[in-house]
Amino acid sequence: MVLRRNYISGMTESEAFEGAGSPHHLGEFGFAGDDAVVPFTVEGLDSRGRAVQLGPMLDTILARHDYPPEVASLLAEMIVLTTLLGSSLKFNGKFIAQTQTNGPVDLLVVDLTVPSSVRAYARFDAERLATARGEGKTSSAELLGNGILALTVDQGEHTQRYQGIVELNGTSLEAVAEGYFRQSEQIPTTVRLAVATIRRRAEGGGFSQGWRAGGVIAQFLPEAPDRMRQPDLPGGDAPEGSEDAALDLGEDDAWTEVKSLVGTVHPSELTDPEVGVERLLFRLFHERGVRVFEATRMLDDCTCSRERIKEVLSNFTAEEIQDSVENGQIDVTCEFCSTHYSFAPEEFER
Repeated sequence: MVLRRNYISGMTESEAFEGAGSPHHLGEFGFAGDDAVVPFTVEGLDSRGRAVQLGPMLDTILARHDYPPEVASLLAEMIVLTTLLGSSLKFNGKFIAQTQTNGPVDLLVVDLTVPSSVRAYARFDAERLATARGEGKTSSAELLGNGILALTVDQGEHTQRYQGIVELNGTSLEAVAEGYFRQSEQIPTTVRLAVATIRRRAEGGGFSQGWRAGGVIAQFLPEAPDRMRQPDLPGGDAPEGSEDAALDLGEDDAWTEVKSLVGTVHPSELTDPEVGVERLLFRLFHERGVRVFEATRMLDDCTCSRERIKEVLSNFTAEEIQDSVENGQIDVTCEFCSTHYSFAPEEFER
């Protein structure tokens, strides 16, 4: 479905999204809704990307661990970023995003089993977090501190893992992701992430608090590779007077426009269910024409199982098995989904 204002002269945003009975209906169109990554292209600007709003799936993951709000918000950002990046992969395997840093939140792990199974975990120091909260240092960059972000692609048995590592040095996850694509993939990229809490009526009366998050990633991918060259890309400094010198003096106008448009997105637009992904993309790119494609549904779906954990324990030595026994059994809790498993020591006797 192509959403363009110039299809119908003077057509407004609300008219573009009217139902099938409307005289302005542009064809059958199903909104993706929450927990679905929507790919899109803006052919007039040689750009493409993905956008998402996370609701119930995100809320379930975060509520399971009862994280402090600052930690939950940071992990939510990481989940949005991972779904935006991992949903573009076209294989059966895993995409894993993991931070290792020296801040109060020293570990974030988001594991996406392609195409749609998500699980996530955060580790933090409660005392250092309380100190950071008291000092008002609770931005993403301040909670993470310095370290690395590792992006791992694992296509399974008989394949070699690919891992890209980018430095975390007091910058936001948005900036880190943009830097990764610019330096490692040499693809101009812009990223926006947002997290919010909502109040909703609870069963039996009163209100409860829930989580929402959203994000958009846009990349510049023109057919002519020379158009992607920028001064900050490797090899981007052409000799003065060369044919490419003009290109290397600045960004392509189309990419400048994409970045400017994405930069206008307000955080509330990324999390408001009344806006939605398709409506947001229409707001941004309707004058240039934006085409959206079938969404990929994201699921809270941990891959742990009794069989998998038993297989891991089976590799323990007899001494390690004995050291793991408490009150006559071996208890294991999955850090991702908090599911508890119990085993009898006799199950591992050789």
